[in-house]
Amino acid sequence: MAENKNDEKLIGIVMGSTSDWDVMKEAAKVCRDFGISFDARALSAHRTPDELGEWISGMEKRGCKAFIAGAGGAAHLAGVVASHTILPTFGVPIPSKYMKGLDSLLATVQMPRGIPVSTLAIGEAGAANAALAAISMLAINNDDLKKKLIEFRVKQSEKVRKATLPELD
Repeated sequence: MAENKNDEKLIGIVMGSTSDWDVMKEAAKVCRDFGISFDARALSAHRTPDELGEWISGMEKRGCKAFIAGAGGAAHLAGVVASHTILPTFGVPIPSKYMKGLDSLLATVQMPRGIPVSTLAIGEAGAANAALAAISMLAINNDDLKKKLIEFRVKQSEKVRKATLPELD
């Protein structure tokens, strides 16, 4: 049975719990702003492993090209996602209560050889950059998307050039 192209989702965004949405919504916003279809879910590597595997498989059938996984603490989610797919997986360490995300960063970045997870910065910047990295990958074969990325970078540069420091007191 052919998949409905209207249901295509190019990026899968997953987080370990709904409390991670405050960070991971930054990835969703970037996808939305670039016109990239995505599906965002809260699925746990530990509490819902079967549903996670089913979602990954379903996303691949819907045309997914990359996954963004955010998790805190032990942060196994990105590795589990990567173990279920050969598609690029971008890990976002979520800030944690006691270690401020250092535990999440170390857990995400320490994947064994053969199951790569590209790991981004802790928190919101990492979530936004994970989406930008996935979009950069998609832009390799998409001139319209490449143009949008170039325009985005030009706007960023202009903001810096126009910025002024506050006066001294």
